[in-house]
Amino acid sequence: MNITNTAFDYDKNGVRYSTSRQTDPAIAAFIYRALGDAKTVLNVGAGSGSYEPTDRFVISVEPSVTMRAQRLLNHKSPAVIGKADDLPFDDRSFDVATAFLTIHHWPDIKKGLAEMRRVTRSQIIIMTYDPDALGIFWNAEYFPEVIEVEKQRYPRIQSLVNVLGGNAEVQEIPVPLNCLDGFQEAFYGRPEAFLEKEVRKAMSAWGFISEDRQELMVKRLSDDLSSGEWDRKFGYLRTQPTFSGALRLVIGNP
Repeated sequence: MNITNTAFDYDKNGVRYSTSRQTDPAIAAFIYRALGDAKTVLNVGAGSGSYEPTDRFVISVEPSVTMRAQRLLNHKSPAVIGKADDLPFDDRSFDVATAFLTIHHWPDIKKGLAEMRRVTRSQIIIMTYDPDALGIFWNAEYFPEVIEVEKQRYPRIQSLVNVLGGNAEVQEIPVPLNCLDGFQEAFYGRPEAFLEKEVRKAMSAWGFISEDRQELMVKRLSDDLSSGEWDRKFGYLRTQPTFSGALRLVIGNP
């Protein structure tokens, strides 16, 4: 499967996104440590506001009207209408710039990161996935087409490091068992979640898969859950405290 447009239409498909995609405290701790003593933060592709710190001055940029509306419902500050590759701010306006699970939607990642660097005095903090590590998770066995889509969307970690100037730190983020943020790996020990359509709709990669193909893949998982086959293979994950998969924090220094 080849996809030509990696962006997900949140205005069409993201109406209930924020009910499934929330800030997980364990993951947020990695981000907040990386912020250091920054006082002003720009959050690009901010969505409904997950992982924005509450103890700093934050300006958010978000192109989707649906996501901007969900911010208000979540009692977040209104977001500036804008896109990553054309940020409406002066040079060096912020201490730190962030982008959380969003860069795979950008039409020009290199230009977007260049804009973040332009308006930032210090670090750029990117939370993303390592496409080379996506096969670690068991859904590669059950949902191979979803993994194929994801691999086409996420940039290689080294390419991000290079664009950020080479002076970057990459941290592996372990996902907690009861993760509040409903991305794919959040359900590593709760496979039944994938049987719920609303859960899958909050994961943008599924939006590139036809309904017929989704039903076939989900039925295979459902059958293996019913027969006990999934638990024979992966049941130990139901009680494993964390899962180290593809989630990464890339911290680009000036």
